[in-house]
Amino acid sequence: MNYVWIAAAVMLSVAAFATMLRMLLGPSTLDRLVALDTLVAVAMCAIGTWAAYSRDTTVTYSLTALALITFIGSVSVARFRVPDVADPADRAER
Repeated sequence: MNYVWIAAAVMLSVAAFATMLRMLLGPSTLDRLVALDTLVAVAMCAIGTWAAYSRDTTVTYSLTALALITFIGSVSVARFRVPDVADPADRAER
């Protein structure tokens, strides 16, 4: 059974690493926002995996808090985001 937990930890670590690369290399702010949401989702999966491994349900309250904060943050950033403009001359026209 320990192999299952080790495999889950390795997959979550690889997913977090790949998401961090996308956050660093993302060409636009929306790519970075999606990567941040994905990283929080991976963290929530890790917390859920830890709760299942340790059989301790007290950490599951943090899942609700993370889900709520992430949803509110994503909606507010998507609502108030200024579009990316590559050319400074186009920025002056707006």
